[in-house]
Amino acid sequence: MFTYLKPDVRERLVAAGKLVRISGDGSCIDNENSTDEDALIINLLGPIPLPLRLAGNSYQVNWYAAVRSTELEKVEGLAAALRKSGGQNLFADLAPSMAVNSAVVIGNPENLENPLVRVHSNCLTGDVFGSQRCECGAQLASAVSRIADDPSGGIIIYMAGHEGRGIGLWAKAATYLLQDAGENTYQANQSLGLPADSRDFTDAAALILYFLGNRPMRLLTNNPKKIDDLSSAGLTQMTTQGHVAGVSKWNKRYLSAKQSWGHKISDSDIAT
Repeated sequence: MFTYLKPDVRERLVAAGKLVRISGDGSCIDNENSTDEDALIINLLGPIPLPLRLAGNSYQVNWYAAVRSTELEKVEGLAAALRKSGGQNLFADLAPSMAVNSAVVIGNPENLENPLVRVHSNCLTGDVFGSQRCECGAQLASAVSRIADDPSGGIIIYMAGHEGRGIGLWAKAATYLLQDAGENTYQANQSLGLPADSRDFTDAAALILYFLGNRPMRLLTNNPKKIDDLSSAGLTQMTTQGHVAGVSKWNKRYLSAKQSWGHKISDSDIAT
């Protein structure tokens, strides 16, 4: 994914307050250059008014796009090479995936008590194609609906680099074939020599801290790893609410594997 902003456009967006830089603790960074190359710095673009329609329901939300400064620095170099060569023969250099995450703000959660928060790992097959091999698409639609209906509103952090619990779409396709041969979703990752779950929630925590601070909030999740990772990153006032959705005969085995891996899913949750 080639992500680039002309410098003059970037300056206009910064001046308008539509492009800010935040640190790992959610605070704004005024200076353009960080003295610590290892520091987490996220560029945040928005708000962008976005009318949504999911599962037959319409919503009005504000969307923000977020990307690490280290990723943008790589793109700046590619853009310079693109201009120098006149744009020829660079497709392969521009094709590598870049994780551009999103924040979807529903209502005014920054002004209200105990907002709802969903950190959602992207899933092309579930979120876009509507696959029932997982519950991801149903979870996303349910989270938007629950937050929109809640008086406190809330926020969805959509993690673009999390396909297949962090292994990417190509490897995920291979795991589906392994699952069809009898392995469960975690075993299939490990059969490829990859972690069962390699997702990093550091950026998600930084975005939540930026929008909401470290204050009471309700996290929509069944995943204890997500809870532990976000807590370790500075979000210490979370309570959790179960978030089971889209259960069908097609994903019951998948959900049972999650249950055995420690997800807070009961037998009654996945009864079909």
